[in-house]
Amino acid sequence: MKKIVLIGDSIRMGYDREVRDRLKDVADVCFPGENCRFAQYILRYAILWKEREKWPDDVDLIHWNAGLWDTCRVLGDEPLTPLPVYRDFVVRIHRNLRILFPNAKLAFATSTPVHEAGYAIEHGNRAQRFNRDIEAYNAVAVEELAALGESIDDLYSVMAKAPLSEHSDCTHFYTPAGTARISEAVTRFLCRELEIPVPDAQSSIVGASSNDIGL
Repeated sequence: MKKIVLIGDSIRMGYDREVRDRLKDVADVCFPGENCRFAQYILRYAILWKEREKWPDDVDLIHWNAGLWDTCRVLGDEPLTPLPVYRDFVVRIHRNLRILFPNAKLAFATSTPVHEAGYAIEHGNRAQRFNRDIEAYNAVAVEELAALGESIDDLYSVMAKAPLSEHSDCTHFYTPAGTARISEAVTRFLCRELEIPVPDAQSSIVGASSNDIGL
């Protein structure tokens, strides 16, 4: 059995259980029991998650993401994590994951697009995300991490094709169709990276709940 760890924000929480279910016969899929939030949060907590969740040293692949929390603009301010700081954080996360899991493949998943017009309806001026910011932060992460040998799972492009009906809100894809789309993409990516067969898509599509979202 292959060993896979998924690390990421509430987008990850919308597909982690579905991916685990799809790969149950070929891989042991693990993930933190919490929203992994900012890049800085992952930088701090990756070592603690490994210890608390008892992830083994011989993990085959780490699939991780950070960016949506970092690009969030609160009360019309700039993104919470400045872009140069985000660039530094993703490189440091890569180095820490390499130390924690020296034999694992590392793969970065790009942050998914949002429905911008929905933010004014759902959040007013409390919080806003813009796809131009997400694209800029994705580009920086891809530039740095691809140069370090990480594979890139371009979930931004995958979910940019999703119709509005697959959104559960302005950020997430917790609908059955949205969960199926992103879970299928992640499953195929993981199987390709580990050179294992892609299983048939047979599961209950559990996804996450609104209680997992946060900002």
